[in-house]
Amino acid sequence: MKFKKLLPLVTLTSIALSSSAFASNWSSTALHINNGDQKNPFTEQESDTTVYSIQHASGYDYGDNFFFIDYSKDDTTDGYQDSDFYGEWYSTVSLSAISGEKIGAGALLDVGLTGGINVAGDAKMMKYLPGVKLSWDVPEFNFFQTLVTAYIDDSEGVAKGGAPIETNSWMFDVAFEYPFTVGSQKFSFKGHAEYIAEREDEFGNDVEAWILAQPILVWDMGHALEMKENTLLLGMELQYWHNKLGTDVTESVPQIHVEWTF
Repeated sequence: MKFKKLLPLVTLTSIALSSSAFASNWSSTALHINNGDQKNPFTEQESDTTVYSIQHASGYDYGDNFFFIDYSKDDTTDGYQDSDFYGEWYSTVSLSAISGEKIGAGALLDVGLTGGINVAGDAKMMKYLPGVKLSWDVPEFNFFQTLVTAYIDDSEGVAKGGAPIETNSWMFDVAFEYPFTVGSQKFSFKGHAEYIAEREDEFGNDVEAWILAQPILVWDMGHALEMKENTLLLGMELQYWHNKLGTDVTESVPQIHVEWTF
């Protein structure tokens, strides 16, 4: 990734980390490692792929921050995920917090205004995602949130060696975490699912709407080993991607998932 395309993500990440360091009420930073046979959506060839991800979440008096940066490496030299970076960053301001009054009723806990940015390395892709996040009170879940945003393109395009520029679109995302126990062992079912609506690329080709779901089932191995809870997790993530990257390719990939919270 060219530094000028990475710079906005690095800057926003630094802001989020600085915020969490000096004003956060809570924060969590973790290393995720996933391994499975992912498809190149342009050739449909499967490759053994490992994705290393740094994820950070933090909350402060007026909202929260979340970001992740993925580094993907597969065993096939084909120009796709050979050694590539991808990142997303979101910051949300709580309307309840800034107004001093509860915004929400019934199962709706809060409404937030969100700003996001998605950046991809080899594709030289950049998207802006302003929108609204709803936080829900779902019994026994640690959290359950829905997010609706615009999906605004600011990519470099084919002329500068990247993926084609696309028309603007919109996204719907659901994120959740459900903890449970079996005997003395602790588990969690968590993840997210997103829908991104169809659009066109700079050549007038259709980019199909896609559904990407990444549910994860993890066992708290650290707790079983008498370490601090939610520090070392082991489990399985299923990556289901219908119309991967806007193509007509669909994949369903089980992946070994390891998670270490710092």
